[in-house]
Amino acid sequence: MQFSRRELNLKLFRIASPIAIQGIVTATLTMIDNLMVGFLGETELAAVGVAGQIFMVHYMLLFGILSGSATFMAQFYGTRDMANIRKVIGFAFTLLSGLGILFFVLANCLTDGVLSVYSSDPSVKALAATYVRINSFSFLLLAFSAPMEMAFKATQQVRLPMIVSAAVFISNVTINYLLIFGKFGFPRLGVAGAAIGTLAARLVEVALNTVFAFRQSNPFRGSIQSFFGWDPELVRRVIKNATPTTLNEFFWGFGQTMYVAAFTRIGTTAYAAYQAANSLFNIFNFASFSVGDAALILIGEKLGEGDKEYTWMLSRHILKVAVIVGLAFGALTIALAKPLSLVFNLTDQGKTFTFYILIVFGATMVFDLLNGVLIAGVLRAGGDTRFAMLTECGSIWLIAVPLAFISALVWHMPIHLALLMTRIESVIKAAILLKRFKSKKWMNTVIEDL
Repeated sequence: MQFSRRELNLKLFRIASPIAIQGIVTATLTMIDNLMVGFLGETELAAVGVAGQIFMVHYMLLFGILSGSATFMAQFYGTRDMANIRKVIGFAFTLLSGLGILFFVLANCLTDGVLSVYSSDPSVKALAATYVRINSFSFLLLAFSAPMEMAFKATQQVRLPMIVSAAVFISNVTINYLLIFGKFGFPRLGVAGAAIGTLAARLVEVALNTVFAFRQSNPFRGSIQSFFGWDPELVRRVIKNATPTTLNEFFWGFGQTMYVAAFTRIGTTAYAAYQAANSLFNIFNFASFSVGDAALILIGEKLGEGDKEYTWMLSRHILKVAVIVGLAFGALTIALAKPLSLVFNLTDQGKTFTFYILIVFGATMVFDLLNGVLIAGVLRAGGDTRFAMLTECGSIWLIAVPLAFISALVWHMPIHLALLMTRIESVIKAAILLKRFKSKKWMNTVIEDL
């Protein structure tokens, strides 16, 4: 197949744009959640941030399972094998149901013990526990909606997740407003109201994904039975591919929560600023990472077709796009850091910390995006999940996490400099991943002979 940069850019834009819009909506939703709760005070904002760490670890495990499964969905789409796509969706649903039940039990039975890892402030922990227990039902709902969302993307129906996320956004913001602040006769529930709003939005998400999944025009539509009855060899390969991605995302996500454990020791104001800056930065981050999602979809499709020469040219072009996008969004984050730091209802010191943290995020974003596209897009599309896992986990746990605790507890650095120290791992990781990319050892067809 002839390689055309113009056609590729158009296709990349067509796929990445709805994913970027979905990412912005999702990130804005998180920011508005934090913004609304932030008006209640720094303790409430810190509590929602601490509670969110449990959901982050769950999401990382969920994303790992889905990412390992998406390799097969994208490659099967290259051969238009819808029957096997349904099998992969059903298997992912089964795995995520087990994961959801596990986290639901942990969230309701070991809440205080888990939250103690991230905060020693009794007021923060009490509010965080309320949020976790109410929102724990989301673990069960995501088991269905997340595989469907990934399948829509893998089959290049990228507008559907965008529509769903917009509906989720409207639902969450509306219910949050009513219940956090007690508007129009509703009770003023504060942090509990934020948890109820998030849970209600998840119910909307499940309902819409069900409608889209079983409508006539959906290419992988089928009977409920067709999503099950898996071939043992397919199960073995999915597990082999998804195990490293799941471990990767778990240890990456757990590593991110260790930053929180370190940064909360600097002080509640410092951590509230980090939580605020992180929710603001995620608007840019989620949008830019649409390139990574598009990379997995496009590269996986071509590897499924068996066209490795085109895959190599495609992947090189996507990495160039990733660098340009990373630099552009990083610069935009820095340019808007000052006005964005004033959005949240923080103390003057909190706003100053937020400004500096956004500068750090913006300055290092190009490495984040490059690494994200290489790991979640390129290497996973080719089934090279074990190398990706070892690189990601090694850099986080051997470099970033130790530096976070040393910076906070030994060197007593302010929050923005402690964060900057952890970013060293992104530069080292990028060098390792680029070497692997150039070796072409990641270019595998995982659906061969299935």
